[in-house]
Amino acid sequence: MQDDKDLIELLLNSKTQNEGFKKLVQLYQKPLYYHIRNIVLNHDDTDDVLQNTFIKVFTNISKFKGESKLYSWIYRIATNESLTFLQQKAKKSGISNEEVQQRELMKLESDVYFEGSEIELKLQKAIAILPEKQQLVFKMKYFEEMKYEEMSEVLDTSVGALKSSYHIAVKKIEEILKTN
Repeated sequence: MQDDKDLIELLLNSKTQNEGFKKLVQLYQKPLYYHIRNIVLNHDDTDDVLQNTFIKVFTNISKFKGESKLYSWIYRIATNESLTFLQQKAKKSGISNEEVQQRELMKLESDVYFEGSEIELKLQKAIAILPEKQQLVFKMKYFEEMKYEEMSEVLDTSVGALKSSYHIAVKKIEEILKTN
């Protein structure tokens, strides 16, 4: 917790904010990249959303109240930025969010940054069929190994609801994978 306070102080002080921003990026760039990539699927889009996330964190750090961990607050921003990005992409294309996900999945097979196997690709396709909330919960728990308590802070949802969503998502994915 002291590290969070130190980082926030660096970011809030105009003399040290550049150093603070470098530390922020150094600490969170890699985990946030994978978190965002799990949601938007495309490498270039992930980089754009990641950049927007860091800008939003930097410009809004004075609004951070410390009611949650800094990590949770930053992940909430990254999650919201990712979902907003997908909604805007769908709106621009005149298609649904689900169709955007399906298009990105098709591109994933030829994406040089995707290092997954055929099985992982099937899993991604199964996940894409789930409702948005179940997708998020499944990805955060399965890929990022996030604890329910952390997810609760990031998604502002009760632990019980998250456990239920994860359980339902797992069952649906199992069914989808059995039929394919």
